[in-house]
Amino acid sequence: MDIVVARHYLHRKCPVSHAFGLVDKRSGRVVGVVTYGVSPSSTLLKGICGPEEAHNVYELNRLWVEDFVPKNGESYLVAGSMKELDREIIVSFADTSQGHVGYIYQASNFIYTGLSAKFKDPKVKGRENQHHATYANGLTNQQVIDKFGADNVYFVERPRKHRYIFFNCSKTRRKELLKKLRYKVIEYPKTQRL
Repeated sequence: MDIVVARHYLHRKCPVSHAFGLVDKRSGRVVGVVTYGVSPSSTLLKGICGPEEAHNVYELNRLWVEDFVPKNGESYLVAGSMKELDREIIVSFADTSQGHVGYIYQASNFIYTGLSAKFKDPKVKGRENQHHATYANGLTNQQVIDKFGADNVYFVERPRKHRYIFFNCSKTRRKELLKKLRYKVIEYPKTQRL
């Protein structure tokens, strides 16, 4: 987690169930990290393939690889690590505010299901470095205002993100999950679309 916080562009912790590293054989140094965890968003967990599959979802929530690692290093790390997971549905996002399109997920054969919805997140003065789910999880916007006071709460538009999904299972099971998928599968974006 120390590497993720120091090197990943978000510079904050996230819920992690599994973490994997890419190690340089020559130096023994960690040159890449990928983490997976249960999303704090129950809407996301239920929204992919329905409430009956919500327990079967991990979010690939952090991916960082040193710039000098060969081009396929990220996809090598992602593909290898997913084989070790105990969930069949992997979701990840590419952040448009960072200019990310998700080429790594395209190279790793994830399916693309479009952009996340437009949304405004509550922010609490003095807690700007925390994810809103840390202090607002399960609360309505009005409940956040009631809890922290109207003078302390403001709203920030959430950057839209490209949503990618991977079915980490047999071909037969993949067909079952594709039938349950609640998002439309669309062509990969090649440039940033908003």
